[in-house]
Amino acid sequence: MADILLNKKQKEAVLHTEGPLLILAGAGAGKTKTITERIVEIIKSGTDPRAILAVTFTNKAAKEMRERIIDRLEEEHMIEEGRPNLSEVRGGTSIFNEPYMEYGEEKISSSNKEIRQIRSSLNPYHHIPIIKTFHSLGLMMLSEQSEYIGLLKHPTILDSADSLSIIKKAVEQLGIDPKVNDPSKIRSIISREKGDFTSLSDYKKKVATAQMDIVASVWRIYDEELKRQKAVDFDDLIIKAVHMLEDHQNIREYYQNRFTYVHIDEYQDTNGSQYAFVKLLVNPKNNNICVVGDTDQNIYSWRGANLRNILNFEQDFPGTHTVLLEENYRSTGNILTLANTAIEKNTVRQKKNLFTSKGQGDKIDIVPTWDEGSEAEWVAEKCKILIEEGQNAEQIAVLYRANFQSRVLEESFIRANVTYNLLGTKFFERKEIKDVMSYLRASINRLSQPDLKRVFDTPKKGIGKTTVAKIFAGMEVPASAQLKINNVYDFLDKISETLEVSPLSNVIQMIIVDSGMEKEMLEGSSEDRERLENARELVSMTIRYDEQSGVDALTQFLEETSLQSDQDNDTKDKNGVRLMTIHSSKGLEFDHVFVVGLEQDLFPHKNIGNRNRSKEEEEEERRLFYVAVTRAKKHLYLCYAELRTIFGQKQINAPSEFLDDVPEEIANRNDLYYKQGKGNIVYI
Repeated sequence: MADILLNKKQKEAVLHTEGPLLILAGAGAGKTKTITERIVEIIKSGTDPRAILAVTFTNKAAKEMRERIIDRLEEEHMIEEGRPNLSEVRGGTSIFNEPYMEYGEEKISSSNKEIRQIRSSLNPYHHIPIIKTFHSLGLMMLSEQSEYIGLLKHPTILDSADSLSIIKKAVEQLGIDPKVNDPSKIRSIISREKGDFTSLSDYKKKVATAQMDIVASVWRIYDEELKRQKAVDFDDLIIKAVHMLEDHQNIREYYQNRFTYVHIDEYQDTNGSQYAFVKLLVNPKNNNICVVGDTDQNIYSWRGANLRNILNFEQDFPGTHTVLLEENYRSTGNILTLANTAIEKNTVRQKKNLFTSKGQGDKIDIVPTWDEGSEAEWVAEKCKILIEEGQNAEQIAVLYRANFQSRVLEESFIRANVTYNLLGTKFFERKEIKDVMSYLRASINRLSQPDLKRVFDTPKKGIGKTTVAKIFAGMEVPASAQLKINNVYDFLDKISETLEVSPLSNVIQMIIVDSGMEKEMLEGSSEDRERLENARELVSMTIRYDEQSGVDALTQFLEETSLQSDQDNDTKDKNGVRLMTIHSSKGLEFDHVFVVGLEQDLFPHKNIGNRNRSKEEEEEERRLFYVAVTRAKKHLYLCYAELRTIFGQKQINAPSEFLDDVPEEIANRNDLYYKQGKGNIVYI
């Protein structure tokens, strides 16, 4: 460790190896480096590396940690460089972290023998720690103990399609109409409940509606079928491992003794089942657990992440030693000043204050624009200038709160001829957009079978695949089915007739509402409500065609969107400017970061559907802003539009409350940027 530069707090965390340790690591504070050095320190003390467990959330994070640890063990001459199976272990393809094997001794020089002796004294086991994701750890344990729990040694792991197939059969077996009770939604509910560590018996106790009763019945058959197949789904890898540890004391004690030191990364993002898993892995005799996390970066409550897990860590493990990593190695002082100012307004958090030795750096640009088109154009043109000045495009990121915002950004980047890389699904490839487009196309072309299939299926109308096949084959269908078909055709006629007298944007708005899409998505999950925002963005987009009417406007719109998709394929580039949601940006960093759409009700985001939210959930928007700000290394741009078209209506927007957090002395307030049609661009 002497050759590795660690600050005082990092060193404190590294050297505190016994008992529970909570590392509260701010953004850019070197948490992975700290965990790596702590593990190396434990190995140097004489611990068998196989007794050290490190758990991450993603394969990417596990791979990065594994490579860092291997590099450090090589530097310390604790394992040999260039061993035959090194690439396998680095790549993470070996599920069980196969040990390093000794080479023959017959051709070792005296100097190499000396190194070997040093290596053997430091790491006599010649292994590396066990580094897993939660799911891969669960799989390893279930495979190792399969005989105790009635599973095959290498159980079949069902993917989402396999799980959905079983649920569809269960729905059919129960005589439930799949057109009314969507099997995919039932699967999502079951998965979310499992993530919250809710068992089927617990779920049955809280059944309060007919839909919940249906979910419980399907869940029972689903579990029975998995048991019959001796298969598991992705959620079961953790759930079954937890139950195994709870029900079998000998197995629990075996793993608690096997893993002398347990490390958990991103602890603030653990859900109910992961939390239970962690507690059962730790040996209560020594409580040697180290968790790393940041309450200010908990932004996944909608996926089940429970902020209380990290807030209650000191109560769960009495005698916890807490270390705050507050020195930031990523961002400039001005960026950190804003981050600290913004996040300190939250009440449900563990306090810390980020600082840096990099200096204050550039001021933060606050950019008011006239509307979303002006905002997108300003960003695209600014990115173009930065690239022309020599900035690497991949070190520029544009972050937005909601997926629908990407549409106008893509258009502007295409017009400016700036290469970009959109992380996620392109606007016109999203299911909800394709659904609305199919209604439009089918209204003017009843022979388009792909579009008619979507229209018959979205939202659910009780028209099955067999009925659709008969219709396309010109066969007779039952009277009840024919009535439903006629209703669909009547609605398509209504769309066609309305196109003749109303603007295209009004027609799309009518499709979203009158088809039942809006109602279905409002009653769905948070992801469904985000899909509704995307569909509504299509209304806003088509206002530009409202000067025309009838089929001509629709034809032009369809042609232009098709051409835009072709252009987009040419403009999108892996090395271009990154366009992504703020959620997708977590863990990344860029020289230049643009945060767009900083308007009240957009960011912070309005609670569509008016669902009651806890205090932690209410404060999540501010945590999300903190994450966005701390992605920037050198320069941060905060942009907003004074007018934004939402669901076809121009709205005057108040600037986001987050802009009030920017201290005046570090702000560079730009003039209003205005783009008038396709004419000149002016500042007001």
